[in-house]
Amino acid sequence: MPSVDPARSLLAIGELAARSGITVSALRFYEQHGLISSERTAGNQRRYRREVLRRVAFIRTSQRVGMTLADIKAALESLPDGRTPTRADWARISAGWRSRLDARIADLQHLRSELDGCIGCGCLSLTTCALSNPDDVLGASGPGAVRWSID
Repeated sequence: MPSVDPARSLLAIGELAARSGITVSALRFYEQHGLISSERTAGNQRRYRREVLRRVAFIRTSQRVGMTLADIKAALESLPDGRTPTRADWARISAGWRSRLDARIADLQHLRSELDGCIGCGCLSLTTCALSNPDDVLGASGPGAVRWSID
């Protein structure tokens, strides 16, 4: 059985970008923030293990569902020995995020229903508008553009 050349199993940053659909600058950003890691050649070029592709896919999917990079980093750091997430890892991590996602969905649905109401009435009133001034909380601050005043 032929042996695999270790140098061929590593991806240059451009190869990783092309295969993952992520820009080179985003990969550098992820690395700078500890989400992915690379090895360096003698010429100081980045080389990534192939499993970084799965890690990048995990990061992208997590971002798509609304998780912050801090959330994603914490999830990745919870994995033993910094390994790449498995299907079981994703199931566990995403179950932990479910209640936060449900709360965000509820907030967005509320915002959408308030937006529909605002468009329906057409008042554009800053004193009663449920979007600009919920429950008239700014009314206690006095008249005028309270939100925009500069001290």
